[in-house]
Amino acid sequence: MPVLGAIHLEIRIDHAASLKDRRNVVRSLKARLRVRHNVSVAEIDDQQLMNRATVTAVTVSSSRQFAENVLRAVERDAGELLGGMLESASVEWVE
Repeated sequence: MPVLGAIHLEIRIDHAASLKDRRNVVRSLKARLRVRHNVSVAEIDDQQLMNRATVTAVTVSSSRQFAENVLRAVERDAGELLGGMLESASVEWVE
């Protein structure tokens, strides 16, 4: 039975002076996570707010352990890229 795991990343972008600045941060994060971890990534909330974003990365696997490892790696990589801008990360499972 496949396991679907999603990690929701809440981001605070205090330095964004415009929506363009904000989009650059989000676009960079999405591209990096897709390439490095082979996950699907989408911005799911707060699109019209200049200083906030919610991005979700999703993985599907036949092994929950493998999916957990992928999502932990996504969180770690997002934290390295975003630093203090990453406010929170939460995982959701569909089995």
